[in-house]
This record gives sequence, structure tokens and C-alpha cells, in this order.
Amino acid sequence: MNDVIRDKLKLLPDSPGVYRMYNALGEIIYVGKAVNLKNRVRQYFQNTPKPPKVAAMVSNIADFEFTITSSEMEALTLECNMIKQNRPRYNILLKDDKGFPYVRIDFTKDFPRPEIVRRVKKDGAKYFGPYLSGLALRESITAVRDYFPVRHCKKDIAKAIARRERPCLMYHIGKCCAPCSGNVTRERYHGYLNEIAQLLQGHCKDIVDRLRQQMNDASEKMEYERAAVLRDRIKAIESLAEKQRAATTVINSFDVFSVAKDDMNTVVYAILMRDGNVVKTDSFFLTASDERDEEIMASFLMQFYMGSGHIPNEVVCCVMPESAQSIAECLKEECGHTVKLAVPQRGEKRQLVELAKVNGVEALKRKKELTVKEWERGEGALMELSRIVGMDEIPRRMECFDNSHFQGRDTVGSMVVFIDGKPEKSLYRRFKTNAHTDGDDYEAMREHLTRRFKRAMEGDEKFNELPDLLIVDGGRGQLNIALEVLEEFGLSYIPAIGLAERNEEIILPDSEESVILPRSSSTLHLLQRIRDEAHRFAITYHRSMRSKTALFSVLQQIDGVGEKRRRALFDKFLTLDAIKAASVEELASAEGMNRAVAQKVHDYFNGEETKQ
Repeated sequence: MNDVIRDKLKLLPDSPGVYRMYNALGEIIYVGKAVNLKNRVRQYFQNTPKPPKVAAMVSNIADFEFTITSSEMEALTLECNMIKQNRPRYNILLKDDKGFPYVRIDFTKDFPRPEIVRRVKKDGAKYFGPYLSGLALRESITAVRDYFPVRHCKKDIAKAIARRERPCLMYHIGKCCAPCSGNVTRERYHGYLNEIAQLLQGHCKDIVDRLRQQMNDASEKMEYERAAVLRDRIKAIESLAEKQRAATTVINSFDVFSVAKDDMNTVVYAILMRDGNVVKTDSFFLTASDERDEEIMASFLMQFYMGSGHIPNEVVCCVMPESAQSIAECLKEECGHTVKLAVPQRGEKRQLVELAKVNGVEALKRKKELTVKEWERGEGALMELSRIVGMDEIPRRMECFDNSHFQGRDTVGSMVVFIDGKPEKSLYRRFKTNAHTDGDDYEAMREHLTRRFKRAMEGDEKFNELPDLLIVDGGRGQLNIALEVLEEFGLSYIPAIGLAERNEEIILPDSEESVILPRSSSTLHLLQRIRDEAHRFAITYHRSMRSKTALFSVLQQIDGVGEKRRRALFDKFLTLDAIKAASVEELASAEGMNRAVAQKVHDYFNGEETKQ
């Protein structure tokens, strides 16, 4: 406890409120609520045994601040908002802050567009939902777009009208009334919005009656195709409205939550019941460790429901959350109706709680297995690789080199970079071989490695960072070339290995015997990934070079087409087929070309086609 904290503790009031703990960097590391700020905050600094997480948090406290509230309920709401905003390190945090989607329409604006949002705000707009099913949401949005000509773009309507912009394609296909053109009144546009609101609320009688009248009129005029379209539209709207009513019913609707823990993770498993049916199940992982289930459940419920907009009449839990009465009052304030928190002891709801518990345990098992596999593929594989190579530390940056050519022509090289076992494509580099290697892989490898380390020695930022481990695609010969280049630049301390593709052998510099790992080895899989990536990158570059060379070789035979014009034609058309299909005018439009030379190119390829 420093002097600042000691002095502030004396000033704490006997009032409810929210306190914030700061570290030496001024970052909020914990947010808490209290019925009595003086008693609660002082507990942290008393010389009494504390759980490991609390002890670790207290050791990092450099300062604290507090905010007085009028009630415990107000403190609970403020605490939840601060946790969501700051995500302090030592709080229980909902890792994936999932929220159900809504359709939002802001009727206060002249020409608003229906939009999908994840949070309900008190901003004067109307929200329709929540949609527990993504399919139901897609159906609703599709119906809105198909049957109501309201805008879906983010265009600034006032600016569009001032600029006299033309309506877009959506207007011409009848799916937008084009308010950007200035020809639609606010009253007419809001008429469409009111019909959309009725549909999204499940009230479609007026819409269906109007469409049915239009269908009958079309039928009397023998416009049978239009009548059939209107008939299908009526069926679709009636079906969608029925689903909307089912989604918003609160009869026999409640949410079930159970907490499950293991030595690595904490999860709350949810079963959401609507109209007696399970409509959604999900697992929510939290950053919690030694907190009690009651504390975890309290923190979860506040983070899950605050801002969600839709809360059922009953919330069934495996344990009664801390400050249950205050949480119930907060939820009532949020949704506008009474919310009951219950811990059932028997019956169907108790069975659902147990079912949620079982599923939570299974979710933890899957999470643990995936975490172990991810570790084996990443850090575990790197640890094993460092042991095989004889490195003291795990290689963070690995570089792999490969060559590609076709019968000794168009030789290129690739350098791919893996950081912490994962590809970092922004650091990939490629080399066009300058020397005439005639298919000599050793000489091509020597040139590419020499250029890479020479540019590093010259201070080139693209090559500044040196590898912790160098890998060459090939056997003992390629590895020896790499060792010679490293020695030449005084970098012999950088470990290097070769990976022979035939038997997937790891070639080590100071060992006659190669290392052959089991096919199931994560280390072997890591090496294969980086080698295959280098191979892919080299081949892709080689193919582009070869295509360019083939085009250049054909164009060399045409009188008047020199190096600059060949390059200009390649840059414009990219392929030989594109040049063959081009007109004289298109050929003449390439940089440096004129009509006379363009005519020669056109005639040459026409002649080629005639001969074929």
C-alpha cells in the first residue's frame, strides 16, 4: 500500500458505488461494485489470506478511484458498463460478447434504411427482434428488399439530391423508390416503413388484403403472370408473419444457464426456450479462475442481458447469482417487465439445468483438446524442432528457400517467412535469377541466398530481420550452399537445415545421418507446411515469368516491336490470347504503339490463325 492509497482509504464514504483499480501505467485492472465502499475497498488492503487471483491483482494496484451511486442497482449497472467498456484484466469477462441481431429502423429520419444491429440502444429508433435464427433474419431482410421499395444503401440522401444524382440499378428493377432523386416525399416513404414494421411485428393483414386486391384486379385483366407473382408474394408474407409472431411470443419462454469449470477454462452453457421449444443453445467462455459460481453467474447475466433488448420473464440458473435482487431490478429496468431469477430443485427445468451442465462440461473438453492440438501444432512443434536442430531457444522467425524453373529456363526463387509457426505473407520475397544457371539448383540457391543476406548487410528494411532458423528445400548439396553463404557473410551462428522431399528427411549440418520423423509428427507437419508454401510461392512466380517470356518470344518475330513495345503490350493485355483477340485500335492504344505497328501485330496473328 503506497501513500496515495493510504490517504484515499481514509476518504471512502459509507455509500454504495463503483470502484476502479489502476496499475502503475494508469490502466484499469479491475472494476467492482459495493453496497458500502468503505468496507469493500478496505478489504483488499487488509493483511488477511486472499485467493491467488485477488492477491495478484492487489500486488499490481497503484491507485484507485470510486463513483458514488444512489443504490446498489445503479452500481450494478454502472459496473457492467465499465467492464464492457474497459475489459479490465482481473474481472470476469465474457470472451465472445455475442448478442442476438435485430432489425433497426430510425423513424425520426426522413429516409432511413432498415439495418441489422447487435445491440438495442435508447436512441429513438424502433428495434424488431431478436432473431434467434440467422435463417429467420435472412428471410425477413429478403422480404423487406423484395416487397418494399425502401433504400438499402448508405448514401447521404441530402447530398445526392443536391447533386441531382441519377437513381441506381435498384430503382430500375423496382426494388427502391430512389429517395436520392428527390421525387419521393417523406410521407410516402414512411408509409413503406410502417408496412415493414407491421410485417416485422407479425401483423400483415392490411398488406395481404391490398396485395390480394391487386391480384384479383390483375386476374380480371387477364394479366395472369402478374397475378401469379402477387399470389406467391402473399404466401411468402403470410408465412414470414407467422414466424415473426412465433419468435416474439413469451408464453412458456425462459433461458437456462449452467456454469462449468476445469483447470483451464470457465464456461456458461445456455439453453434458450421459446414457446416450449429449444430455439438456441450456445457456450460462452469467460476469463474467470477461482471465483465462486454465484459470482460468475452474476457477472455473466449482467454482461449477457444488458443492452440485448430482449429478456424473457424467467431466467433459470444452476446457482442463485450474487445480488440477485439487484440484478432482477436491473433486468426489469432494461426490458420493462418483471424478470424472475430461479434455481429449480426438481422437474423439467431442473433437468434442463443438468443438461446445460453436461453440455458445458463437453464444451470444456472440446476446448481443452483443441487448445492442446493447437499447442502441439505451434509451440510444441517448435520446441521439438529446436531440440532436433540443437538450438537453445525456440525459433521465432523461420525462412525457407526454394527454386523453380522449366528445363533450365526462367529460373526464380522464393523466400517464405513463418513467425511463431504461422505464415507471415507480408514478409515473403521472390527472386528472379540473374545468372544463367541452366537448371543448376545449387547456383540458383547460392544467388538467391547471397542477394538476401547482402541486402540485409546493406541495411535494406525489407531484409533487415535475420532468421532464427534457415530452411532450404533440398538435400545435403543445397544445405552446404546455404552454410557457405552464411559463412561468407559472417552469419554462421544462424542454424540451417535441409528438408529432402523424397523421404521427408531433415538434413543437419554436422550429422551424417538424416532425421526421419514419424508421419504423425507435428514438427514434420510444420516443416512440410513451410516447405510446401515456399514451393507454391516459387511455382506461382515462375509461371507468371514463363507466360511473359513466351509472349515476348512471339512478339520478337514482328518487325517494329522492340523491347519497350513488347513490355507495353504485355502490361496491357497480359496473355497471348488477349493480343490475338484485340482489334487494331485496341493494340494501337498501348503505350508506345502506333497504328502502323498495331496493324502489323494484328496481321501477324491473323496470319498465324489462318495457317493453323
